[in-house]
Amino acid sequence: MPARKKKMLELTGSGDDGSTGLLGGGRAPKDDPRIEAYGTIDEASSAVGLAKSLSPHPRVRAICDELQRGLYSIGAELATNPASGTSFAHTKEEGVQRLDALIGELEEAVTMPEGFILPGATPASGALDLARAIARRAERRCVSLEREENGLVNPQVRRWLNRLSLLLFVLGRYEEQLAGSTAPPARSTPRR
Repeated sequence: MPARKKKMLELTGSGDDGSTGLLGGGRAPKDDPRIEAYGTIDEASSAVGLAKSLSPHPRVRAICDELQRGLYSIGAELATNPASGTSFAHTKEEGVQRLDALIGELEEAVTMPEGFILPGATPASGALDLARAIARRAERRCVSLEREENGLVNPQVRRWLNRLSLLLFVLGRYEEQLAGSTAPPARSTPRR
C-alpha cells in the first residue's frame, strides 16, 4: 500500500502552540530570531517573485530566478537547528562573487541615478525596490541572529544579503531603463 500523504493542516497544526519545527529536528518559538531571519528571507523571495512575474524582460526574469534560488538556499541554511549537527552551509564566497559580477554587469548597462529615487516607475521596478527593502531587513535580522548564542554560523550569508540589496537596486534601474522609464528623484515638495 502506498504511503499516505500528509495534508497541509496536519503539517502546520503542530504550530498552533506558537512554535515551529527546525530542519534537523527541534522546535523554536515563532518569534525566535532565527525564525524571524528566515521568515524575512521568505518575504524577500516572494517580492523577487512578484518582480519576476511583472517584468516582460527575459534578462530581468532570469536574474530574479537566480536570486530566488539563492534565497531558498539561505532560508534552508537559516532554518536548520544549529544544535542538530545538520549542515546546509550553501552560501559560499563564490556566491558573493557571483552577485558582485551581476552588479558590475548591470552597472555597465544602466545609467544610475545621482540621488535618492521614488520607487515605482514600473510595476516590476517597484517590486524590485520592495524586495530590496525586505532584503535589507533580512540582513538586519541576520546581524541580530549573529549576536545570539548558536546564532548565524556562516558569515557569507550576511555578505550575500548585503550584496543582494545593492543588486536589487541596480536591477530595478535596469528594469526601468529597458521599459523606457526612470524613477523620479525624491524631492520634498515646497510648503505653502
